[in-house]
Amino acid sequence: MANIMKYETDNGEITLSKDIVKRYLVSGDPSRVTDQEVVMFMQMCKYQNLNPFLREAYLIKFGSSPATMVTGKDTFVKRAAKSKLCTGYEAGVIVQKDKGVEYRKGALVLPNESLVGGWAKVYRKDWQVPLENTVSLEEYQRYNSKGELMNNWAKMPATMIRKVALVQALREAIPEEFSGLYSPEEMPVDDSKLDETPIEASIVDEDLATKEQLNRMYDLAEKKNMNGEEIKKYMRQAFGKELSTELTKEEANKVIEMLENIKEKEDEEEEIVAEFDDIDDIADDPNLPWNQGSDEDESF
Repeated sequence: MANIMKYETDNGEITLSKDIVKRYLVSGDPSRVTDQEVVMFMQMCKYQNLNPFLREAYLIKFGSSPATMVTGKDTFVKRAAKSKLCTGYEAGVIVQKDKGVEYRKGALVLPNESLVGGWAKVYRKDWQVPLENTVSLEEYQRYNSKGELMNNWAKMPATMIRKVALVQALREAIPEEFSGLYSPEEMPVDDSKLDETPIEASIVDEDLATKEQLNRMYDLAEKKNMNGEEIKKYMRQAFGKELSTELTKEEANKVIEMLENIKEKEDEEEEIVAEFDDIDDIADDPNLPWNQGSDEDESF
């Protein structure tokens, strides 16, 4: 696939590349994320028209474990509100108390009650009955490496399990719009650590090579008679990139410097050749003493 991907979202056109994703959009350790994981993330964002700069999607990578890809906190409910198929939904918690089990809307759990799960119903305009879903708290509670409940599961388990039930119901009821999307609450990640601050697209644009830099590179490459493969080889070795449009300003300057140095060396070689041509002309001058020798044979 192409290294640069462009697609339309509700918030305008998005441009993604492997370098942009690794530089700005990885939560965790960008140095450990693989190219394959980055490409999968880009494909998911394009297929679902997600804007990762607005935190509608996250690529999470810690250690050597496979990367986790999740949607932003409000992506599911925003899409449900815009959906032409969904006519509404209900969701709540399942609590156990003295008189048995109760399905309750919202996320209220009283001190004398035990939270045991979550439930949800999703209504489609072309269905006569809603899709219903229930999930177990015990099955979805997430723990860290120390065996402790992750932050949000410890502080607000009712909110978390309700969300799990809802996103699963939405995904099953409306696969046309939610297929392949997972919320942080469903996955083994600590969503309390996910940065929800939007990334300004202008920040990304400011860091990329300017049109003037790219034009300078193209002009130098043409003068040096260097083909595209030679330039790509240098960029792969130096920066791990093949497209000039993926270069940062700093990287573009290094490519320009490389091309200028090559041109300077070529100029030096031309000057040396010219000097030798001058020497040959002088050596052939008949007025010089060594060009006025006798007819006798000379030997060493």
